[in-house]
Amino acid sequence: MNMLFDFYEGLLTEKQKAYLSLYYLDDFSLGEIAEEFEVSRQAVYDNIKRTEESLENYEEKLGMLKKYIEREQVLHKLEEAYLKAGLQDAEVEALFNELKLID
Repeated sequence: MNMLFDFYEGLLTEKQKAYLSLYYLDDFSLGEIAEEFEVSRQAVYDNIKRTEESLENYEEKLGMLKKYIEREQVLHKLEEAYLKAGLQDAEVEALFNELKLID
């Protein structure tokens, strides 16, 4: 869920961002979030569940996380093959590092 949040955070409302951030990143309990926003635990729970469903729907439609993971795997295999072949080229190694920093 944390990775989905990272990818699709910009598509969420401020309240959704705040609830998920507190719950997943700051490890707040439902009760602590409810107290912070002066709402019921059930309201927090419902909001978090709906937001999780939204994130999963975004991923299903856009597939950004899946594509990111696939790119990372291919990059890793490419780098391993490059090193296994005993190749050394500062420019190629710089490009590998640049690719790693893009996402």
